[in-house]
Amino acid sequence: MLYLDHISEDNFESNALAVFERQYAKNLRYRKWCDLLHRNPKNVRSLEAIPFFPVEQFKGHEIKTGDWEAETIFSSSTTTGGTPSLHHVKSIAAYDEVYLAGFEREYGPIENWTVLALLPSYLEREGSSLVHMAAGLIRESASKESGFYLYNHNDLMEVLVRLKKEHRPTLLLGVTFALLDFAENVASDEFKIGPQLHFPELHIMETGGMKGRRKELIREQVHAILRNSFPASALDSEYGMTELLSQAYLKNSNVFSCPPWMRVYTRDIADPLDIPKQNGSRGALQIIDLANEHTCAFLALSDQGRVFENGTFEVYGRLDNSEIRGCNLMVSL
Repeated sequence: MLYLDHISEDNFESNALAVFERQYAKNLRYRKWCDLLHRNPKNVRSLEAIPFFPVEQFKGHEIKTGDWEAETIFSSSTTTGGTPSLHHVKSIAAYDEVYLAGFEREYGPIENWTVLALLPSYLEREGSSLVHMAAGLIRESASKESGFYLYNHNDLMEVLVRLKKEHRPTLLLGVTFALLDFAENVASDEFKIGPQLHFPELHIMETGGMKGRRKELIREQVHAILRNSFPASALDSEYGMTELLSQAYLKNSNVFSCPPWMRVYTRDIADPLDIPKQNGSRGALQIIDLANEHTCAFLALSDQGRVFENGTFEVYGRLDNSEIRGCNLMVSL
């Protein structure tokens, strides 16, 4: 899979530094950011010295390394009147390789799974990278039952009951508010199967996001509601975003794991130029995603969390006033 195949713990730093040198040279907006910080390939000799680019720069700007035409443009969902982030993608096939390799690293061959996608808010707009990924997983699955669902919960439950009887490995991928709505319908015995569905082969994967549909809940609260309706199923999560090409996965645990070509760090929330850390301290998240070779691989996010020495991480939610908090140098870009 592209050059990402050979990235490992031992050569991650050398690959990251090579990507930094190329992006400094060919990504004019990232280079301007680096120059404001007085960082360049001559004085950046370690991972800790690489500048992380504010993810907000994907709003209203074309972030590209090199001169090329995008095959597609992914856009983030926004509240009314908000400015979406835009990720110009040079190669759709390359993105397909990235998400499929990341998924199979955690879950094994996709053809062994039935993939059911409950993504109503994403299906109702264009440009969602999550919908594109889900469509690809459905396409690569060998199961004829794989497919998308909007609000047709009765049809979804009918399929789940059939798959349960056949003991089929199944992934129910859903935006959080839709999964909660579905779980509460199960608990109310809306489907006349009892208030719980015992399906050990089922993995429920929530992708985050209430999208204004419900009160925001922390992950423990979300999983408690899901566990009440699906007591025998694994509760997983996917961490990704429009500005990234890679995903991290949480599998029936409390921490996310990254593929070898992706790393997460924290920094002091009050200091955007703080040295990135992986020591268990809480802070703003920063990500190196080497799959972002054609845009920017080094991103300072608006999420906060904790990153541990083994590279796993927790996510606690968005920073307050994330678009204005941080480095005043952003106004100079």
